[in-house]
Amino acid sequence: MELKISNQLSVLGHPQRLSVFRLLMRRYPDRIPATEIARALGLKPNTLSAYVNALLQAGLVTQERVGTSLRYAIDMDTTRNTFDYLLLDCCRGRPETCSINAYPALSKADPMAGHRYKVLFICTGNSARSILAESIMRDVAGDRFDAYSAGTNPRSELNPFAVDVLAQKGHDVSVLRSKNLAEFQGPDAPQFDFVFTVCNQAANEECPAWQGQPVSAHWGLPDPVKAEGSDAERSLAFQQTYGALRNRILAFAALPLISLDRMSLQSAVDQIGQTEKGGTA
Repeated sequence: MELKISNQLSVLGHPQRLSVFRLLMRRYPDRIPATEIARALGLKPNTLSAYVNALLQAGLVTQERVGTSLRYAIDMDTTRNTFDYLLLDCCRGRPETCSINAYPALSKADPMAGHRYKVLFICTGNSARSILAESIMRDVAGDRFDAYSAGTNPRSELNPFAVDVLAQKGHDVSVLRSKNLAEFQGPDAPQFDFVFTVCNQAANEECPAWQGQPVSAHWGLPDPVKAEGSDAERSLAFQQTYGALRNRILAFAALPLISLDRMSLQSAVDQIGQTEKGGTA
């Protein structure tokens, strides 16, 4: 066992292999095409192949062929076993120091006491998907959640189709604006309970660790901004994205947050991110 662990740590000790591993971890449980990984990390195909082969041999990732595309995902069982072994060995006698359940627990949302869960939705431009999610969260569970959104490379203006869909659904669009992620990373920024990425590109980018160790997940959806055709066809793409996000947020808001331990909660939000990629509302 120790030899296997030593080999896995050696593989992860290489900065570029670690970058591949971290990207796949941020996107878990998605399977990511090799071409997307290479593009996100700026790697040549043969260089990426060498890195993922080392991770495959160490048992840290799995590979699947879909048509002509090779796709990769974290092998979570092996990864958990690796780090469990280290934590149990290093923290013997003090498991409360290392256990995932030693992370800060969620407080009970009590609006009367002034506590509400804080949720951040992230995409690249903060002009469509994350703006839709922010508005929906505020609408369906505004009594318990404060909703925010931001972009890693925000656009100067909101997408007019997104604004139009929100207005049609009765949302207050006057409070919306495009915001840079840096706005929520200073010492005076809100401390989030949940952080969700809603586009693949944002999830592929490196982000600093969030204060307070919020529960995070990837809820990626196709970019409706890229829809082509008539205005009616493009509007339909935004309607479908709105519906998919609303379904996910309704499922999330219905979770019994107080009764779930952190691992169960993480599993639940990951599973929500695997629901349909489009919807109606």
